[in-house]
Amino acid sequence: MGGLCAPSAYDTKSGVAGTPDGCAAIQRDLNRLEKWAGNGFMEFNKWKCGVLHLGRNNPMHQYMLGATQLESRCAEKDLEVLVDNKLSMSQQCALVAKAANGILRCLLYV
Repeated sequence: MGGLCAPSAYDTKSGVAGTPDGCAAIQRDLNRLEKWAGNGFMEFNKWKCGVLHLGRNNPMHQYMLGATQLESRCAEKDLEVLVDNKLSMSQQCALVAKAANGILRCLLYV
C-alpha cells in the first residue's frame, strides 16, 4: 500500500540565505514544490506567496515559483502571528489589542 508524500510549504519557511549555496537550496525547494504541484496534486495561489527577508546581512535574493517571481514583503502572517522583517512584535501587539478592544466593546453592550 503506497501513499503520496507531498512536499510541504513549511519545507521552505526557513533557510540560511546568507550564502549562494543557501539561496540555491531555498530555490531548489521552491522548484520541487512547483514540480509537485504541476503533477496535478494542487495549484498555488502565487499572488499569496511571498518572501520575508530577515537579518542585516541578508543578500535579498529574488526567488521564483515556476515562472513567477515571488514578491518581497515587509511582514507576513504565520500561524496567526504577524512577523515583520525586523522581528518586531509591535504590529502583532497592535492587532491583538484591536481585537481585544472589539471584544470588550461587545461585552459592554450585552
